[in-house]
Amino acid sequence: MLVIKNLHAEVSGKKILKGLSLEVKPGEIHAIMGPNGSGKSTLSAVLTGNENYIVTEGEIYYEGKNLFDLNVEERAKAGIFLSFQYPVEIPGVSMINFMKTAVNEQRKFKNLPPLSSGEFLKYMREMKDLVELKSDLANRSVNVGFSGGEKKRNEIFQMAMLKPKLAILDETDSGLDIDALRVVANGVNKLKTPENSAIVITHYQRLLDFIVPDFVHVLYDGKIVKSAGKELALELEEKGYSWIKEELGE
Repeated sequence: MLVIKNLHAEVSGKKILKGLSLEVKPGEIHAIMGPNGSGKSTLSAVLTGNENYIVTEGEIYYEGKNLFDLNVEERAKAGIFLSFQYPVEIPGVSMINFMKTAVNEQRKFKNLPPLSSGEFLKYMREMKDLVELKSDLANRSVNVGFSGGEKKRNEIFQMAMLKPKLAILDETDSGLDIDALRVVANGVNKLKTPENSAIVITHYQRLLDFIVPDFVHVLYDGKIVKSAGKELALELEEKGYSWIKEELGE
């Protein structure tokens, strides 16, 4: 589904990614962990087409196509979804209108007819129940007045509505208490299928108690330096990142 080869990227003239390579197959969940400044959020920005991040070298293929040939909107319509670390508020835009527009634009991209108002509301109710979203949140402006946990639940609700092929969760667990973390993780788990994949970017092993990854990768100084199963996350929780530096001879 996703193949990244020797990716180099910079922002504001500063080199962040320095030869990152990664392959994600359908049905897999990959967790990416690493210290601050290692390039985790830069990777998500590059994958979703943030123009502030400049790719200087490397290749990315998504479903066999050169990802760099697709702009931000085309990547979203093709099934790449980003759950933001800090979801933005959009005053004056109701969740219902926002999601109906997004869902129908995606259907148009797939040459499917738009959902009628009745069909959309039925579908939205099903997805709200799936991710345990409070009914009143869907009737308000996007993220306006939401708590941190409500914003993160809303992101997972949007993911449920859009059913992306590749979901990128950028520190979705940041600032969540254990109950909100459980709800968010349950939503992610319920949406997993053999056809879709997820990249979970996190600082903490606790999220991986709820979302069990197939692979855990350590991103350090702009590239993946170690990969293993879930046990690697437990080791990082216990030892921190100092032992990674020692292994690298730093």
